[in-house]
This record gives sequence, C-alpha cells and structure tokens, in this order.
Amino acid sequence: MRLADLRGRSVAVWGTGREGRAAVHAIAPHEPSRLLVVNDGAGYLDDPWDDPRAPLAGGEHAFAALASADVIVRSPGVPSTHPFMADLRGRGIPVTGGSALWMADHAAQTVGVTGSKGKSTTSSLLSHLLAAVGRPNAYGGNIGVPLLDLPPAELYVLELSSYQCADLTDSPRVAVVTSLFPEHLDAHGGEREYYRDKLNILAHGPDLIVVNGADERLRDEIRGVLDRNHFPPVPAAAEDSRFRVEDGTVFCSDDALFDRAALRLRGRHNERNLCVALAVLDGMGIDVVGSRTELEAAVRAFQGLPHRLTEIEDPSGVTFVDDTLSTAPYATMHAVEAFEDRPLTVLVGGTDRGLDYAPLRGFLASRELTVIGMPDSGPRILAELSGLPKITTHHSADLADAVRIAREVTPPGGVVLLSPAAPSYGRFRNFEHRSEAFLAAIAATAPEAAAE
Repeated sequence: MRLADLRGRSVAVWGTGREGRAAVHAIAPHEPSRLLVVNDGAGYLDDPWDDPRAPLAGGEHAFAALASADVIVRSPGVPSTHPFMADLRGRGIPVTGGSALWMADHAAQTVGVTGSKGKSTTSSLLSHLLAAVGRPNAYGGNIGVPLLDLPPAELYVLELSSYQCADLTDSPRVAVVTSLFPEHLDAHGGEREYYRDKLNILAHGPDLIVVNGADERLRDEIRGVLDRNHFPPVPAAAEDSRFRVEDGTVFCSDDALFDRAALRLRGRHNERNLCVALAVLDGMGIDVVGSRTELEAAVRAFQGLPHRLTEIEDPSGVTFVDDTLSTAPYATMHAVEAFEDRPLTVLVGGTDRGLDYAPLRGFLASRELTVIGMPDSGPRILAELSGLPKITTHHSADLADAVRIAREVTPPGGVVLLSPAAPSYGRFRNFEHRSEAFLAAIAATAPEAAAE
C-alpha cells in the first residue's frame, strides 16, 4: 500500500507521538475522505494534539474510531500483541505503518539495516562510509527521524526496528541484518513471532542481502524466509568471509585494508559491524580495495553513538560505561566481552519481560567479575548466576544504590558497566532517562561529592 492509495479512504493514525505526527503530515495532502488520530492510552485527555487536519479520538472512543476506518496506520510503538489488533484484523481492516507506506515508494533507493544488536552502529557507520566515497545519503529511521519525515534524496540508509520491519510489504533494495536473538518478546508475542517480524525485511525481494555470517542463529532463521529463487545472502565477519578481521587487520579477501585499531569502538561485535558495512559497500559496486585510504580515514573519524559502550572517566580511576541500550542478555554478553581485560562490575536489571538468562550464565561461567542486581529483574538474574565460582553478586535497591555499591567494590582501573540485560522503562521513561539517572548517580557518589 502506498500513500497515494489512501486518497478517498477513511484513515485512522494510531499513535500521537513523533511517528503519528509524521503520518498525518504525509497522509493529509493525499486527500483521504476522513483522517483522524487515535490515542488509546489512559492519559489521552492530557495529549497536546493540536493538528486540525486530524481530530483526536481516545478513551472509550478509541476502538470505535479505529474500527470505523478503511485503513489503520499504526505507530511503531503499538505492539502486535495489543488487545485491539486481533479484533481489527479479524474485521478485515488493513493495518499498516508509516514505515511501510514510505518504503512502498522508496524501496529502490534504500539500504535498510536491522538486527537485535548492532543496527544503529552499523547503519550510522554505513552512512558515514558511503558519504566518504562519494555516495551522499539521507540517514534516518528508528535512530530518530521517522521515515515519512525524511527529505528527498537519491539514496537512503535506514535503521529499522522489528516494529517497523513487521509491516513492510516491500523490502529495501539492500537489506542488512546484523544479528538475531530473542528480544522484545512481549511486543511480538514470542520468539518465533519476533524472528518472523524482524526478518520480514528480507521477505519481499531485496536485490542484495548482507548478513553477519558469524551469527549461527541468523543464518539458520534466514533459510526459512528466502525462497529458492533468491540469491543467497552475502555473509560478512565470519572466519571464511570476504570481509573479516584477522590478527588485528581488516581484510577484503586476501587484501589487507587497514588496522582494526582504526575503528575506535570496542568489542568484537563492533568488528563484525564494520565488516558488514564494508560488505554492503562492496555489494553496491564500490571498489573497497581501491578506496581503502578514504575508508580508513572515515573509520578513524567515526565517533560511534551515545549510550553504546560510552566511557565516562571518573576521578577515582574507575571507568563507568553507559551501555544502557543493551537490553537483552546477548547484548550484555557483547559488552562484557569488550572489557574482559579489566576488573569488571556489571549492573543488571530492569523490567522483567520473561527473558531467558541461561545463555548469560553459560557465558559468564568461566569469567571473574562482580554483578549487582537492580529491580525488577535483577534478583532473577542473580539467581540464574548463583553457584558460579568466580562471580560475586550484590543486591541493590535501585540504580543509585547500585552505583554506590559499585564504587565500593570496583578497584581503581576497573570498569563499572551499566548493561542491564532488560529494559527498565517501568522506572524510566526511556533509555535517555535511564542514562541521565546513571550520570546523576555517578556524580552524586564521586569522591568530591562525598567530601562535600
């Protein structure tokens, strides 16, 4: 379905945030017969919605407003498991998203990047590298700019969440998947449903697929998505891949491109993200070997993104690390791996979404570190880790208390890692709010603050 297909139809935009506003702005010029916006939240009366082109419906009127529409355009924040969804689809009402509407008109110009971990870093790095070799592009998506708000461009690089991928009926011309592990299960209905929605990015005929070849689960799941007539995906980052890191050097086949140290981001997962990005450039016809000088300079200049292994120096000699976007056990494992050469204290916990922490136990079984559990899932994570001989555990009342304990038990030169292994949005509005609380707790417990 395209934006032009909404002409003369009754359209309900479900969600009044940034995505909802972008949808109304994009749909209104196509002259739907009726356009309204729906907020089904308990606080809808406090919604500052003020766009006269789409009146607001909410409360007891929310479902009736949705059910009366010819087409529903849901924001990514509306989960597939929402109680209204089954009923609306049972009535035969098409439910799509702003990302799907945009992609229907722009798929041929788009590189779309998704993954349970690494999609933000890989997509931003890819956009950066393309610009460095003379391929200017517009960058957006889940990273902050709704697709329907993107400016006209010859090439787009997008980060796409599982929520955005779920509604796609057109795949981007270049589809990229960085990793796959259980995440957001409450919003998708389960592990199988999450994989289905995430890999829907591949299901509609992309010209090129690039994946992290070192991710065995990803390789296995892709086999069930692609038909026999599709070109096989291009694997990157595995030991036998064209793009890989060996002995501290980034390779393209037998050609050494540059030192791995050119990439300032820590962790083997970021090495894999770089290899995936380079494989995309190669697949798009860019001479990576011939452009190695420009690419190395661009890699060296790449700063990375906030809240992803962001190091915070402290007068005590301890390094605090804001990795508040690591919201699943596998992401926490990557973060721990990135600092395995230093004494490490890890703060874990958050809203308990029923994730399986057994893989985290297996990963930490032979490692020596301290783990501090925070509500709500912290006690369950610590229980999963019980009995591991090299793991020291502490319970804390909240994030501030966890930071205080961490200061007491982490030696100078050590690392305190906020990598919560589950979202804490029940206590914080979003990851930025959680990061702000982490910084405030660090400042409040600093030696200078204690002296005062």
